[in-house]
Amino acid sequence: MNSLVNKYNIPGPRYTSYPTVPYWEQDAFSLQKWKESVVTSFQETNSKGGISIYIHLPFCEALCTFCACHKRITKQHNVEVPYIESLIKEWHLYLELFNEKPKLKELHLGGGTPTFFSPENLKILLETIYSTVDLAESPEFSFEGHPNNTTKEHLQTLYDLGFRRVSFGVQDYDPKVQKAINRIQPFENVKKVTEWAREIGYMGVSHDLVFGLPHQNWDAMEFTIRKTLELKPDRLAFYSYAHVPWIKGVGQRGFDENDLPNGDEKRRLYEEGKKLLQELGYIEVGMDHFSLPHDELYQSLIHKKLHRNFMGYTSSKTQLMIGLGISAISDSWYAFAQNVKTVEEYQKMLEEGCIPMMKGHILNEEDLMIRTHVLNLMCQLETTFDIQNSFPELENALEMLKEMERDELVEINDYQIKITDKGRAFTRNVAMVFDLRMMRNQPNTRIFSMTI
Repeated sequence: MNSLVNKYNIPGPRYTSYPTVPYWEQDAFSLQKWKESVVTSFQETNSKGGISIYIHLPFCEALCTFCACHKRITKQHNVEVPYIESLIKEWHLYLELFNEKPKLKELHLGGGTPTFFSPENLKILLETIYSTVDLAESPEFSFEGHPNNTTKEHLQTLYDLGFRRVSFGVQDYDPKVQKAINRIQPFENVKKVTEWAREIGYMGVSHDLVFGLPHQNWDAMEFTIRKTLELKPDRLAFYSYAHVPWIKGVGQRGFDENDLPNGDEKRRLYEEGKKLLQELGYIEVGMDHFSLPHDELYQSLIHKKLHRNFMGYTSSKTQLMIGLGISAISDSWYAFAQNVKTVEEYQKMLEEGCIPMMKGHILNEEDLMIRTHVLNLMCQLETTFDIQNSFPELENALEMLKEMERDELVEINDYQIKITDKGRAFTRNVAMVFDLRMMRNQPNTRIFSMTI
């Protein structure tokens, strides 16, 4: 396995979209084209499944030095109300595009730290949005909570507003690791909020664990996993730390890079961690996610409804996802659009009555075809090609796959490709075989984290 790690541990995308953000064709994108794609998608899907909304709440009271999210560090909570007012303005700009009341199927609060905001202000934001939509049958509402500042009032308020899933960022319980990433978070805090959530009635509690952090070793990782399993979260994200300081600046330079586990050590963290999780009853879903059999994430996998978008894996698919807030990415299926990344510019553009986007991409027919295959691989670990509707580089892609087949990472049967259990850890590498935009325009500088 170590030789395979050395062979395939290369920079590569996480494929929350295809094309990936560095390969968006911004010159061919415009605000008008984006609006047209939103209208088309809304008319196709609103009366059926409904739409999704992602709300980015960027404020944090302290900087976690492992974090690659777009955030604003402040202890001044007077920023809450102006930001919420801006979110509402942005949502109303989208409402102007719709010919009927939106049906809301999925809603996710991400960050940053959503629980930086007071329960009262979150209620104002959400009730304002709810007043403009119809709720779909069995909606999926979730949020990310920081164990250190999520209160019982946060959990109760959001539960009363329809939220049934919460994800707590745990990362690691080892004090040395916590100090290095500036995330001092005792197990007792996580235990308290997890028990509150269950007491209130949340159907799903998820914990995020990260491997590859500075000073991590297997003994500490095993301790973290076993402590996590004392609380038995319904699902887990167990994902690789993405070290991209050349993109995120000083935030990820809070420790010496020599403190990071090397490729073989990091691989062991994943392999042994995955094995332990499975021994303790968790089932691997897609890439880097695990759930108990009763959880909807696993149920969506076996019923082939698992979906992946900019929010990660979801148990249902909506064609149109509107992203609100700084840096939020929207997806109309036919196009992507990302908002500006600073609070000041975001609020200024909304004051001027403009959807505050900074860039985007209109998908062509080839993009849509490749996107389907990438999603199939990332969600179902298999895909099938129609040789009559392929692409010029298919022969080259199949040649690369044959190399992976020799390494027992995939199985190829005619034009069906299946990722093996051994190949799960290399799912990103398999998807890269079909990334035509990257294949045709290899980056001259490093723009992605390592795949393993």
